[in-house]
Amino acid sequence: MATFLHRIGRFAFRRRWLVVLLWAVVLGAVGAVAAGTTNTGSSGLSLPGTESQRAFDLLAEKFPAANAEGASARVVVRAPEGQRVDAADNRAAMEKVLTELKGSSSRIAQVSDPFAAKTVSADGATAYAQVTYTVGAADLTDADHTGIDKALDAGRDEGLTVEASGDALAEPEQGMTAEAIGFLLAALVLVITFGSLVAAGFPLLTALVGVGVSTSVITAVSATFELDSSTSSLASMLGIAVGIDYALFIVSRYRAERADGYDAREAAARANGTAGSAVVFAGVTVIIALAGLAVVNLPLLTAMGLAAAGAVVIAVLVAITLVPALLSFGSERVLGRARKRGAAPAPAQGAKVTVGRRWIALVMRRPAAVLVLAVVALGTLALPATDLKLGLPDDGSKAPSSTQRKAYDLLSESFGPGFNGPLIVTVDDRTPSTASDAAASLGKDIAALPDVKGVSPAAFNKAGDTAIITVVPGSGPTTDATKDLVASIRSLAGKSQAQNGARAMVTGTTALNIDVSDKFSAAIAPYLVLVVGLAFLVLILVFRSILVPVKAALGFLLSVLASLGSLVAVFQWGWLKDLVGLEQTGPIMSLMPILLVGIVFGLAMDYQVFLVTRMREAYVHGADPRTAIETGFHHSAKVVTAAALIMISVFAGFIGSHEAIIKALGFALAVAVALDAFVVRMTIVPAVLTLLGKHAWTLPRWIDRILPEVDIEGEKLARRDPAAGQDPAPDAVPQFSGRY
Repeated sequence: MATFLHRIGRFAFRRRWLVVLLWAVVLGAVGAVAAGTTNTGSSGLSLPGTESQRAFDLLAEKFPAANAEGASARVVVRAPEGQRVDAADNRAAMEKVLTELKGSSSRIAQVSDPFAAKTVSADGATAYAQVTYTVGAADLTDADHTGIDKALDAGRDEGLTVEASGDALAEPEQGMTAEAIGFLLAALVLVITFGSLVAAGFPLLTALVGVGVSTSVITAVSATFELDSSTSSLASMLGIAVGIDYALFIVSRYRAERADGYDAREAAARANGTAGSAVVFAGVTVIIALAGLAVVNLPLLTAMGLAAAGAVVIAVLVAITLVPALLSFGSERVLGRARKRGAAPAPAQGAKVTVGRRWIALVMRRPAAVLVLAVVALGTLALPATDLKLGLPDDGSKAPSSTQRKAYDLLSESFGPGFNGPLIVTVDDRTPSTASDAAASLGKDIAALPDVKGVSPAAFNKAGDTAIITVVPGSGPTTDATKDLVASIRSLAGKSQAQNGARAMVTGTTALNIDVSDKFSAAIAPYLVLVVGLAFLVLILVFRSILVPVKAALGFLLSVLASLGSLVAVFQWGWLKDLVGLEQTGPIMSLMPILLVGIVFGLAMDYQVFLVTRMREAYVHGADPRTAIETGFHHSAKVVTAAALIMISVFAGFIGSHEAIIKALGFALAVAVALDAFVVRMTIVPAVLTLLGKHAWTLPRWIDRILPEVDIEGEKLARRDPAAGQDPAPDAVPQFSGRY
């Protein structure tokens, strides 16, 4: 691997204009295709293999008009305190609101009359109108949103309380704000790390190229696959983070090779062969973790995982091809302060005592105590995860100041807490009479269940073979009582089918939320086995060790549990929520844990590979285990610290996103990277390696014989004569001397 990437590095350095031109052509081509794509994605959530999804599919087939994909809004009107909405003045004011709504857009399909539709509360104080559009929410314009706002203001001016909810009120995208914040913070870290604008600029430039290509591809294929907007945000988030980090490692290694006396072209090639090998294998672990999300069989999660994995693939390709090419343009200026000081390597003895040296000395002096302290600290942070509650975002989870949340609260107060989460029961049979009898019987049985506020009469399709029964729970959508009610209705449905043969299913947002949680709970164990197993094999190949991969996997579990605990404490309990701009706490989105596991595992293995490969490299080149740990840490600590700070900056920038999942994911990933890089990889890892000694680098002989040699440490490069391109004589092979 090292030799192959060495050749690529030399070629890219020598043919820099060709490499730059090829990437420019790729970026321009996919960008042009993306520019011609008009589809803005889909926010729909489907869950194959679940009862709620089968019922949704049945409704789409049997009631096509009711399942039209037009946007909708629910406008809620409340009369002044002590008054009714059907009073003359209030009714006239409401009519004005309805008139404004009808004229607010040419895309309006229908605006219901609350009095004709009988959508007035029992006390007469509150009513709501249903607004439907001829186009989907993604196709609504700013003018359409403004029209709704003007209609709401018209009612407010008349003294009514008027709020609205629904996907027709979806706010326009906020553009690249989150990405820009993270990018600027990353740039600051790079300038401080390298002390050179050129050296800092290369990782930023290559990250922009990689993200530009990946997001353009995602945009281009969104017309075919209807990708969710979160898909592009996640790919952009990870693409920027790993793109900068991967380039950072190669540029940093280039500067080290120049300090060891190699000329610019050979230093670039060697950096690509050594650091580039670590980049490739780190990227492979991230890709495995992200692509493995497909095992959950949730289209949204699969799309997010594959898109993010694609962004990482592009980031790796950019790092091992474009970075060496750019180094040839600024081969001297990229050295920054090192160029001014001179390229002579510092002596191994009497080296400057840095914070990193003090830290590793402390860890290795008391490895057992440090290990116990770090594990206890992470375990404490993980404790809130025991109270993890999952759910899907709805208007009840929006900020209290938003009109969607106010409308949600008005409906809950006036029509009952279960009104915002109705259950839809479908009953179907090939024989209409059987379907009719089964629907009538099941409706009566459901009405007799506890915590049921209302059951609507069965509504049949034209063929009469499928019925819909709407059930309004007495409790809110996210309560345990409603979950128990769904289970009870499904139990009744099973008994009904056994008696008369008609199939009955429960669906609706509340039922879908329950099915999502159950599906994720069942999928996380096989997902972990698959991802950790495959990555374990990759790490055995990289480190030629059993214990090092085991330690890496256990460290990852500590990181992800601690980050989940932090997520619960802030986003569910509300601790320090003002610091992240969180207005409303609530359940964690159902797909968050498994998505977090996949991403954190991949990133954790990044730091594992980058840090421990330098330690193994020193060990392979002749150092004893303790010296290898010290040397590898010394050469990697600064770069890993910078890489972690960059990822933290990028992820923290997304905390400002208006998308709930991206905001929470940005926070969780920033915390996870901080804990994994500084507590697990730079504290627990050296402590464990110190305790293991030489046993950390051993591998059973029978496994060693069957594993291919990937040479990630660059052993073959150490024997290579740069001038002749051939191996020198054995006595000319450089020996380990504390610097390499």
